[in-house]
Amino acid sequence: MLKIKWPNGSLIILATVLLWIKTYIVYKTSFDINIENWRQEFILLINPLSFIMIVFGISLFMKDKIRNRYILSASFIISVILFSNVIFFRFFNDFLTIPVLFQTSNMYDLGSSVHELVRVTDLLYFLDFFILLLLIRIKPSLRADFYVSKATRKVYFLFAFAVAFLNLGLAEIERPQLLTRTFDREMLVKNIGAYSYQFYDVFLQSKTSAQRALADGSELVDINNYINANYKEPNKEMFGIAKGKNVILISMESMQSFVINQKENGQEITPFLNHFIKESYYFDNFYHQTGQGKTSDAEFLTENSIYPLNRGAVFFTHSGNEYTATPEILNSHGYYTAALHANNKTFWNRDIMYQSLGYQRFYNMDDYHINEENSVGWGLKDKDFLEQSIQHLEDMPKPFYAKFITLTNHFPFELSEADSLIDPYTSDDKTLNNYFPTVRYTDEAFKNFVQKLKGDGLYDDTVIILYGDHYGISENHNQAMGEFLGKEITPFENTQLQRVPFFIHVPGQKGKTMSTVAGQIDVKPTILHLLGIKTKGNIEFGSDLFSKDKLDFTVLRDGSFITKDYVYTRGTCYRKDSGEQIEPSYCEPFMGKAKTELEYSDKVVYGDLLRFNKNTKLLPKSGVGQKK
Repeated sequence: MLKIKWPNGSLIILATVLLWIKTYIVYKTSFDINIENWRQEFILLINPLSFIMIVFGISLFMKDKIRNRYILSASFIISVILFSNVIFFRFFNDFLTIPVLFQTSNMYDLGSSVHELVRVTDLLYFLDFFILLLLIRIKPSLRADFYVSKATRKVYFLFAFAVAFLNLGLAEIERPQLLTRTFDREMLVKNIGAYSYQFYDVFLQSKTSAQRALADGSELVDINNYINANYKEPNKEMFGIAKGKNVILISMESMQSFVINQKENGQEITPFLNHFIKESYYFDNFYHQTGQGKTSDAEFLTENSIYPLNRGAVFFTHSGNEYTATPEILNSHGYYTAALHANNKTFWNRDIMYQSLGYQRFYNMDDYHINEENSVGWGLKDKDFLEQSIQHLEDMPKPFYAKFITLTNHFPFELSEADSLIDPYTSDDKTLNNYFPTVRYTDEAFKNFVQKLKGDGLYDDTVIILYGDHYGISENHNQAMGEFLGKEITPFENTQLQRVPFFIHVPGQKGKTMSTVAGQIDVKPTILHLLGIKTKGNIEFGSDLFSKDKLDFTVLRDGSFITKDYVYTRGTCYRKDSGEQIEPSYCEPFMGKAKTELEYSDKVVYGDLLRFNKNTKLLPKSGVGQKK
């Protein structure tokens, strides 16, 4: 029997109730969790309870001297986990995973972004902890001894596990095969809870870590068959049209397509890019397909034609894999390959990953003149970065393949008045307001860069490719985005906002806007075919954008997909031309293809399967951090 006075045992009950209520309030106020019916609301309400009860229930096995200390520590640690997810969600609209937590080398460079996301009112996320701490100090009875029998502990944990099984049962009814949807973190948090999700993520991490050791070459058979069956022959008129030309590939930080040909306060946001469309192949239905790796995922996609992972960043988790990336292939065709990025070479683990991709040289912050005057936000301003890079291009052996990573148009979108060419937008959303001036600044930087390429004689012998790496304005700013665009941002509209600009300027070719549905996965085969390099037999999930047989289809990392006629996202099918919600049957023919591509791609990365591929040429890799 439980020999306990009510005030003595109330600390566990109080800690449980306070944390339970706080978690539900955070769900409703800090996370954008879509609730469709009362059953989902009930699941959301109960899903933290069993986990919290089990964690605090462990104290029932402890001696009285450490019981309260454990409850306080557990309350604080769980609050830290919840708050960390809140901060991460504020910008990335996503939940933390174990691989992201391992990316500690990025923390130094994230200072300005984190500072922008943290608020004084965030202390309220720890309010329950402070209440418990205060009560323990002013109410000595909460520190008194109390005895708990084995029978009582058994009843306590049976109730906790009963709540857990009720939660899982209801979740499985609401969303069958829930735990197979590891790419949909919102769905997992909504159904099993933020805390249980974190433990499930630990399980996923241990599972994926074992995949490489257990992998063998036989897994490539089905993947090769799928890729060969979906291979599209290059357009004969475009194949080799840029053979022997230099290639400049520029990652446009946080650049989304909605700014192209758009005005703010009567002024063009991207006047140079608007003009560059007339001199380039411009793809207006081109989507980013990144996950938690953001810019690094965009690099991985464009240079490997393989999808990034649904958890963490490949640049961190699988930098030691064997890849057959664009730089490595071009090395064997006489190209000099280099990456240029005026940041710390270890950021996003680039110094290691670039070696795996085959780069011969990595120009990092040590190769640029950086000071307070020419820096803002995350580092060297784009104008100075691109201008200083001209000399590096002139010194490179020809032909070269050079990738640029820009920085200025990065959250929190900082810019001095002296560099602002248009006024900030006027709304209640600071992030969106500041976005347009930094986009305009980067646009001007591109203009200056192209003018200098023309002056140095490089322009006429160089293919210039510009691509947006990922969104700049997340779903957390949908209200302000809706005001700017003059329409409600529905899940359909949000998917359309994942379009990013994609330009291919080929010397001697006239400009043309192409509406092929495509994504970053298609960049690699497109570049190689323009240079006259065959790709058949490579493990690539993308297709040449100029192929006459190119399928209007692209898959986003969260499982959404876009076709010529339909958009599928968050379990709903829409007409692409109108955004009208329609029966799922219209989208069903493409669901299998989307699922298969993501699953096959994950197998390639997790199992490091390219080491078994007979078509993989194991070329020697240069130390990209060394000057040559």
